[in-house]
Amino acid sequence: MDSIQWYPGHMTKTKRKIKECLPLIDIVVEIIDSRIPESSRNPDLSSLISGKPRILILNKSDIADDAVTSVWIRNYRENNIPAISVDSKSGRGLGSFTPLIREVMSERIAQWKKRGMLNRPIRMMVAGIPNSGKSLFINRMSHGGKAKVEDRPGVTRSNQWYVTTDGYQMLDTPGVLWPKFDDQRVARHLAFTGAIRDEVLDIEELAYDLLVILNRDYKKLLKERYKLPENVTDDAWELLQLIGKKRGMLISGGEIDTERASIMLIDEFRGGKIGRITLEKPNKTSG
Repeated sequence: MDSIQWYPGHMTKTKRKIKECLPLIDIVVEIIDSRIPESSRNPDLSSLISGKPRILILNKSDIADDAVTSVWIRNYRENNIPAISVDSKSGRGLGSFTPLIREVMSERIAQWKKRGMLNRPIRMMVAGIPNSGKSLFINRMSHGGKAKVEDRPGVTRSNQWYVTTDGYQMLDTPGVLWPKFDDQRVARHLAFTGAIRDEVLDIEELAYDLLVILNRDYKKLLKERYKLPENVTDDAWELLQLIGKKRGMLISGGEIDTERASIMLIDEFRGGKIGRITLEKPNKTSG
């Protein structure tokens, strides 16, 4: 696949706004995608937030491999990074959010109480790359907040405050990617999950790359979803054509419409229809 680069101009503005708002907040809540925990962490964020406390929310856990997510959570905690997994659509796991915030902020809360600031709200910045489910998380926590939710990257363009049911104040920020993907494996993983606009991608090559990973790590799920034969080929291009044929995606002359099959495959992966899949594992290079 050709090198993937995508950095909309508004993201430069977002980085500036994050820096401007830091004096207003106590803790950073970073939303990442459970299917690609490392690729969906913005490497610029650590330098941007200037040492503020941070917790990780592994979102979209409902469509990630649950066993692998558990390993990620344990791995982060062993490295002193507070982390929980949630499914913002159903609300599963969100009950652990407030206890974790209070645990991480316990010393600061005690300091506020000593100063007589008994009702001082915890102010948090919610950050994450595009399409990580950040707005849906905020809507859940604020029970009907007006953060715009849309399944495509780059729709939240301005900083907005929300109040949670626990009285916390949440500052929403637009999703931020980084200017250059030095690791194209990271770029592919972001493309698979929809963090990069499809318009800048070769969707057939993307589907090919995804099939290589799925056929290697989740062959059983792939066979079950597309009713593939037991002795199915390991060649990704042949697999894509077979899947297109199984779904009746034919064009004139009986050829397989591989573009249509590619779009369908990517959409079904993103929607969790193929199964619960995680593309990255701790201490292992995937893809």
